[in-house]
Amino acid sequence: MLLINRASVTKSGAVLLGDNVACDAFDADRPLRIVTHAHADHLGGLRKSIKCCEKVIMTPATRDLAGIVNPTFKLGNSNVLTLEYNKPFKYKDETVTLLKADHIMGASQVLLEDVEGTRIVYTGDFKLEETPAINCDVLVVEATYGNPMCRRNFDVNINELLVSMIERRLRGGSVYVFGFYGKLQEVMQMLRKADVEVPFIMPDTVHEVSKVCDNYGMNLGSLTLDTSREGQELLSKDLPCVAFYHTNARFKVGLKNSRICVSGWEFQNPCKQISEKEYLVALSDHSDFDCLIEYVKRSKAKQVITDNYRSNHGKALADEITKRLGVPAVAQPLDKGQTTLL
Repeated sequence: MLLINRASVTKSGAVLLGDNVACDAFDADRPLRIVTHAHADHLGGLRKSIKCCEKVIMTPATRDLAGIVNPTFKLGNSNVLTLEYNKPFKYKDETVTLLKADHIMGASQVLLEDVEGTRIVYTGDFKLEETPAINCDVLVVEATYGNPMCRRNFDVNINELLVSMIERRLRGGSVYVFGFYGKLQEVMQMLRKADVEVPFIMPDTVHEVSKVCDNYGMNLGSLTLDTSREGQELLSKDLPCVAFYHTNARFKVGLKNSRICVSGWEFQNPCKQISEKEYLVALSDHSDFDCLIEYVKRSKAKQVITDNYRSNHGKALADEITKRLGVPAVAQPLDKGQTTLL
């Protein structure tokens, strides 16, 4: 039974499910737009979706975070619908349900069930540890680390390593941590759980994102703006504190301080020194290759599409799914020479 035509990934990055749903990019022919989470590569065409779609659906946390990431989004419009996890939304003959994905706060997987009982799932971005695999007929899976070379088979606990590194460097003054929204807040929570009680300093946008995450259940403790009197004094005097900045600020602030960059693109070592006072730690909010394969296995999907728009590893992952699991898989959007035949 050929089900692959019930889902696809377009050349503009829209993940199409069933007859009515487009996820994570605008599609002019789809009345429903779903935003799986508030990272920029999943917010494409959102202003146009809000203007043109009947409903734009996301979790409450994703709505709040998206409004911070881009204040020009008109997320108060009446067609913007916030949907809690596990609460079905019916549109015509299809039912949509958002389910938890372990990624940034508010991230969701999407389950679409049609009138014939076909179950179609889009994972969005996820880490396997706390992401439930959803049984389905057709699966659209992220492929960020879909190459077999992207494996993190480390014999150390990355969280414990990172906390230990920061604690040691705090003895010498301020420590700067660089990462993407969501991952920064994960590090904050990690440190608080380890009873690291020094001040957390950050610029305005990181502060706003952190407050939303705290409001939705993360334990981040007291947060201080880098423009406040306290924040400026701590950083200028190089006193013990942890300063959190988006990756884009890495070459602008804290250039003489202890610096830690958290990145998922490190597979050889859990920690790598990249300059005298700067380290790269392999902390990721995406599944590696082995965990992507494991998700597909657990989902019991009959056919798989890999997201080849947001990653250049979609083709490699599709090939490996077919080879290792015997499940027909194809990467989309299609590269030249590929075929949709399964």
